[in-house]
Amino acid sequence: MKWKYSFIASSLFLIACNDSTQTKQESQDNNQTLQTIFNRKSVRKYTERPVEKEKLEMLVRAGMAAPSSRDRRPWEFIIVTDRNVLDTMGDGLPLARMLKDTKQAIIVCGDTVKSSNAWQLDCSAAAQNILLAAESMGLGAVWTAAYPYPDRMKVVRETLRLPEHVVPLTVIPIGYPTGVEKPKDKFNRKQMHYNGW
Repeated sequence: MKWKYSFIASSLFLIACNDSTQTKQESQDNNQTLQTIFNRKSVRKYTERPVEKEKLEMLVRAGMAAPSSRDRRPWEFIIVTDRNVLDTMGDGLPLARMLKDTKQAIIVCGDTVKSSNAWQLDCSAAAQNILLAAESMGLGAVWTAAYPYPDRMKVVRETLRLPEHVVPLTVIPIGYPTGVEKPKDKFNRKQMHYNGW
C-alpha cells in the first residue's frame, strides 16, 4: 500500500514540475517585450516600400521614452527622407552604405548643453528604444556609429547642418526588411556573474 502512495506522490511531483516548466516557457513565449528583444537583429536590406510618416514619428516617440540622467533628455532626433541627403551620408559613412538603398533614416544626436557628461549614455538608451520599437512594428533597422569617430561625425554634421553643441551619436537606417537577416542567440552564461566577479 505504501508503495502505491509513494508512486502517486512521485507522479504528482513530476507532473507539477513539468507543468511548472511548461508554464514558464509559455509565459516567456507570451511576453511580447522579451520576444521583441530576442528577435531584434541588425537589418541592412530593405524593400522599396517607404515607411509611413506616422511610424517614423512613433519610433522617435519611443526614443523619447528612454531614461536619462537627471531626466535631462539631451536628445535630438532628425528624420531623413530626402534622397540626396541619404545618398550623401551613404557615400561618406563607410558602415552606412545601406542609406543609399533605403528611403528613410533617423539620426540620434546629443545636446551637449543639456548634458555634457551623460548625453552618450542617454542617447544610446533612446537609440536602443528605436531599434526595439522598429522590430516590434515589423520594420528593420541597424545601428551605425557616427560618434566617436571625427570623420563620420563631420559627414553627418555638415550634411545635416548641425549646430556646434549638437553631436551625432548614431545614424539608424530604417525600412521594411527583405527577411534576409535572422536574430542571433547571444546569451553566454560565462558572462553572467552572481554577487561579484
